[in-house]
Amino acid sequence: MGSLFRSEEMTLCQILLQSESAYAIVSELGELGMVQFRDLNPDVNAFQRKFVNEIRRCDEMERKLRFLNKEIEKAGLEVVDQEDFPDAPHPQEMIDLETKFEQLETEMKEINSNQERLNRNFLELMELKHILFRTATFFDEAGQQAEFTDRDDQAALLSEEGRASAGNLGFVAGVINRERVPGFERLLWRACRGNVFLRYAELDYAMEDPVTGQEVHKCVFIIFFQGDQLRSRVKKICEGYRATLYPCPDSAAERREMAIGVSTRIEDLRTVLGQTRDHRCRVLQTVAKSLRGWEIRVMKIKAIYHTLDMCNFDLTTKCLIGECWCPVSDLDSIQLAVRRGTERSGSSVPSVLNRINTKDAPPTFFRTNKFTQGFQNIVDAYGVADYREANPALFTIITFPFLFAIMFGDFGHGLIMALAALVMIIMEKTLSKARLGEVSTIFEGRYLMLLMGLFAMYTGLIYNDCLSKAFNIFQTHWTVNFTVKDYNGDDPTLHLHPWSNFHNGNPYPFGFDPIWQEGLAENSITFTNSFKMKMSVIVGVSQMVFGVMLSLTNHLFFRRYINIVAEFIPQLLFLLSIFGYLCALIIYKWTLPIIGEGPGAHYPPSLLITLINMFLNVIKSDYLDVEHTGAVYDEGIQKGVQYVLVFLALGSVPWMLLVKPFYLRWQHKRRSLSGYAEFAGDNTVGIPQSEEDEEVTHHDSQSGSHSGHDDEEEFDFSEVFIHQAIHTIEFCLGCISHTASYLRLWALSLAHAELSAVLWNMVFHAVLTFQGFSGIVGIYLGFAFWAALTIAILLVMEGLSAFLHTLRLHWSPIMYYASVVMFC
Repeated sequence: MGSLFRSEEMTLCQILLQSESAYAIVSELGELGMVQFRDLNPDVNAFQRKFVNEIRRCDEMERKLRFLNKEIEKAGLEVVDQEDFPDAPHPQEMIDLETKFEQLETEMKEINSNQERLNRNFLELMELKHILFRTATFFDEAGQQAEFTDRDDQAALLSEEGRASAGNLGFVAGVINRERVPGFERLLWRACRGNVFLRYAELDYAMEDPVTGQEVHKCVFIIFFQGDQLRSRVKKICEGYRATLYPCPDSAAERREMAIGVSTRIEDLRTVLGQTRDHRCRVLQTVAKSLRGWEIRVMKIKAIYHTLDMCNFDLTTKCLIGECWCPVSDLDSIQLAVRRGTERSGSSVPSVLNRINTKDAPPTFFRTNKFTQGFQNIVDAYGVADYREANPALFTIITFPFLFAIMFGDFGHGLIMALAALVMIIMEKTLSKARLGEVSTIFEGRYLMLLMGLFAMYTGLIYNDCLSKAFNIFQTHWTVNFTVKDYNGDDPTLHLHPWSNFHNGNPYPFGFDPIWQEGLAENSITFTNSFKMKMSVIVGVSQMVFGVMLSLTNHLFFRRYINIVAEFIPQLLFLLSIFGYLCALIIYKWTLPIIGEGPGAHYPPSLLITLINMFLNVIKSDYLDVEHTGAVYDEGIQKGVQYVLVFLALGSVPWMLLVKPFYLRWQHKRRSLSGYAEFAGDNTVGIPQSEEDEEVTHHDSQSGSHSGHDDEEEFDFSEVFIHQAIHTIEFCLGCISHTASYLRLWALSLAHAELSAVLWNMVFHAVLTFQGFSGIVGIYLGFAFWAALTIAILLVMEGLSAFLHTLRLHWSPIMYYASVVMFC
């Protein structure tokens, strides 16, 4: 029976699928979601497999659905999400779906083509309308008339007498993009040698391009010239600059009559365009209601045929043979799914599901829910645990929010974070259906965020910190006998020392005394820094020791007894001899009373110098300077204990390095002499019998055989020795670097507390001194500004920074090598 602590027990099954029921059975197994098929045709090209045509048909249907989805997005409509996922359709329904998608695609293309053609005609009519209006203005200006009158037919550009005397004077009118006008004008002047007259005016509003749908600014122009040669040259230049020419009558009466006809056609075209848009919108709305369901159906069909392509086709029995991994606890459910698929297909021949033995490593599968999934993702981001190994995600549920809270310790900030997560949890049904975009990542981690907020509230109570202010629940145990006059005198500083008569001698019941948080003592930062720094070291070493202890559960479960002797014991000795001793010194130093000042006073030991002298005394025995370092106990006993711890730490390094490789070498020689085939026996999926079996025996994971003996690979002592050397160096250096890395708990906690105090003192506290009406306005504005900065900086930015550092600290002490495949 699997749990979150260890992965589910997996088994390899062989399934014989009848051809007529294979599709239905795979569909039922896919809906169950507890089966992972193996590809039995890894060397076969995707285009040479049995169901390649069906997959191509699915690809074509997906292309059509993407086309429809793109059209819906262009129309500004929203696709309706499906509350329930539809089942995979019957294979015969593929034809109906293909026919429907083909009809919708053809209809949409026709609608788009018609709409594009109508838009182009509408654009041309609008351009012609503007040309007729602008050319009338041009002709009026040429005839020196201020407004359009009935005499326009006698005085257009020139009078009839003047036009007759001028000879064959012609003109062309059209529209051109605004950005091309300067080059167009320059080329006309140079090509025609100044023998043309150009007038242009910009349209009042942008026109919509019928193809791209983008807005385009255009200008109306009219060009006067004389002679057919210039006419031909002007038209070629207009064609080169993609200018559109329109016919424009010479007389005002003809222009007026054409303008009336154009206006009538524009109104008719507007009506037709409106009806076309409404029809297109109705079609897309109908598609939007069913699009998600169609996409899910097509994806399921495609997934089923992809799975069937992983099976082998037996020509003798005319059936498909597949292999799949599945949890042992779900075998009954899988058998029922196979029977349901057989009954659904109407097949009279049942399919068969058999468990088979294999030497291949099973995939890792952890059964999670919506609460534990976020913590499992944190661990899986580093790597997936080996099959049946201890899962750190179970302990991450507590350790991750706790380490985050150490850096984010503030009751007020934790309360805001917890309330925000609680709102997302209460509204999770509504929010899960909404499209949240980038916010969906925060929504997925709502339960993690809730625990981080609750733990931050707890550590905030320990730090006695709520939005940079302190709780005075149990009353301070410090009594300051100074008056205001004394405090504001020549020596305004106030140092609180345990030996002073300011303290009543009793410890504060819970957390920090409020006097440290309020900043009344000059040495408050020194006190809080010292506590948080030492606490970070203790928490870090404790988590690393816990990681080593977690590896012990793996060694016992897999019966790797050589790893207990050659790895676990020396690792634990190395870790506790150095850093465990450091933690013991820290705890003892907290309990050690500090007596007075001056001669005869008892000073606490310097932990850093004591730890350095612990190693230097091995080389030279007179490094211990009790006067400066302070001995935590009797000098002779402490020196002897430190000698023992140093020799244990140094001796554990060659222990880790040499014992295991030489033991495996001796074991290999012993097996070679006694005959490996008779000694080893068959090995099936499950727990290895011993560490020796796992280390020396190498199985061929690509072999199609699941019984018998694999050929033993040659034992390479140099490879095993190098691997163990790397593992030893990594552990020893990792203990030092990880201990230093845990100091970020202290650094970020200090930064968060100080930044919160700065925001309070410099933003909100300053406006509290205002009087009268300005004080009322200042409080409202100051609180709004302070709240905005608190949420943006302390909650969002500082919260994200603390989250990333917590993630780094959880990736460092994980005690396994991720090299397997996750069950999916």
